[in-house]
Amino acid sequence: MMRNTTSVFITLLKTKLVLISLFGLGHFAHAQVKYSNEFLNIGVGARGLGMSNSIVSSSEDVTSGYWNPANLVNIEDKFQVGMMHASYFAGISNYDYGAIAIPVDNGVVGLSMIRFGVDNILNTINFKDPSGNFNYDRITTFSTADYAFLISYARKTKIDGLSVGGNFKIIYRQIGDFASAYGFGLDASAAYSKNDWKFAAMARDVTTTVNAWSYTLDQATKDVFNATNNEIPKNGTEITLPKLLLGVSKKFVIQDQFSILPEINFDMYFDGRRPTLISGDAISIDPHMGLELGYNDFLYVRGGVGNIQKQPAVSGGDDEWLIQPNFGVGIRLDDLFGLGNVVLDYALTAIDQTNSSLYSNVFSLRIDVANPKK
Repeated sequence: MMRNTTSVFITLLKTKLVLISLFGLGHFAHAQVKYSNEFLNIGVGARGLGMSNSIVSSSEDVTSGYWNPANLVNIEDKFQVGMMHASYFAGISNYDYGAIAIPVDNGVVGLSMIRFGVDNILNTINFKDPSGNFNYDRITTFSTADYAFLISYARKTKIDGLSVGGNFKIIYRQIGDFASAYGFGLDASAAYSKNDWKFAAMARDVTTTVNAWSYTLDQATKDVFNATNNEIPKNGTEITLPKLLLGVSKKFVIQDQFSILPEINFDMYFDGRRPTLISGDAISIDPHMGLELGYNDFLYVRGGVGNIQKQPAVSGGDDEWLIQPNFGVGIRLDDLFGLGNVVLDYALTAIDQTNSSLYSNVFSLRIDVANPKK
């Protein structure tokens, strides 16, 4: 009985997520959508997720192609490869990431791929046959997924400690055979380090990112929409406005074996009032912070707090503040099999901090392929 109930719940939640996507996009397709491309704000790599996404200044590996491309200049290996998998909403949605970064003569080039999707969704629009009978053979499945491809480049400047970088983003979003969208955007970033202090700025969607949606609904689907009083989506565009990320961190080394690295970030939105700690009509600021404790460059313990939001109290009293804690650990194995370093990270995190049961276990792997020894 419990298994059947769980199966029904998952099916209903999948259907709800898709209907929100399909009908919501149909309603907002001709204007700016405040939460457009929000899957790109989840984060990549268990290290960053365990520190509540507070690594804009301290990321120094292949994941910097996402967090701050300017920090890719810290890669000195022949190349680095990173990958991650996470499941959210009780395993309903899957989040996958893969990336590679390669130093070149004048800098570092990176390529990253992100997919966030819900698969095996039941399509019951044609459940009834033309005679009005229910026919299970007419039930099909489909997927809804968001894809992002980031092409990154970073290089050092003539100013000691200063590097710059950027991303060219290609977005592809799909809702089965019903709808799809293509989008393009640019990110720009800078990083500066001095005396173990690190400062960084990351401007996402600096030129705004535009997604162009197109819908391909057959006549039978349109008839169902009309019969159920649902609006038929129309082709259109959605715009993602720029967002600025600022970060500062410093690494403290204790007795050559222990290290402490705190970092604080400020996410600045310019698309209207949001339920953040600092909220205004022109700008909303979401601060979050993380801490990493290291032992002998081998074992790391991480934590962070973020996603600070204000929501109305259920009882009708004063508004309540919600804070999402995150936790993570990592191990680094040097010169494994003579190829280079292998880093395995774990994080316990969630998208929705209002429901602790939706916390997810996230694992990520990084392989540093060393340059041949001379």
